[in-house]
Amino acid sequence: MKSEIKVTKMNQNWNPMYLLTKNLIQKITLAIAVFSLSIVSLHAQTSARELSRTRAPNSVGIGAQFGQPTGLSLKVYNPNGISTDVLAAWDLDHFFFVNVHGLVENHIGSSGKVHYFVGPGVFAGIRQNNGEGVSSNDFAAGISGNFGLNVILGIVEIYGQVTPRLELIEETSGAVGGGVGIRFYF
Repeated sequence: MKSEIKVTKMNQNWNPMYLLTKNLIQKITLAIAVFSLSIVSLHAQTSARELSRTRAPNSVGIGAQFGQPTGLSLKVYNPNGISTDVLAAWDLDHFFFVNVHGLVENHIGSSGKVHYFVGPGVFAGIRQNNGEGVSSNDFAAGISGNFGLNVILGIVEIYGQVTPRLELIEETSGAVGGGVGIRFYF
């Protein structure tokens, strides 16, 4: 029986689709990490005068989210309506997906720096399914919601959010994710 398990694991590691997906996800992860570090390095050199600016309507915020899931975050800010929030997320050996939300932000207090946000969304992605020695990729999609808090410091947004998801395609199941992140607005 032990030899069967070993052979099964060996077959999974030699599966071309498994190797292709794993290599692709690793390359995407490395590219996102390098991109995020470049942005942080660039903005570390930002002058105090530039930090006193604030995010403008229709400005684009780019950054990273850390948590469950981790990913690259993009937001198009609309103070008078619905902002668009996109998260390209991954878990190295298990999934890669894109989550899109329409968010409404409201001030908390009088400073205008702290907000709460809430909004509906959708997600779609590829999930690795390992079972009985066979490795395959399944398409998954569903609906989600997003709510949390953010603090705006000039052109920098620091946020924390919770994202409940209901998968409707391949199977019906629920999950809750979320994380903390940072975005720089251009």
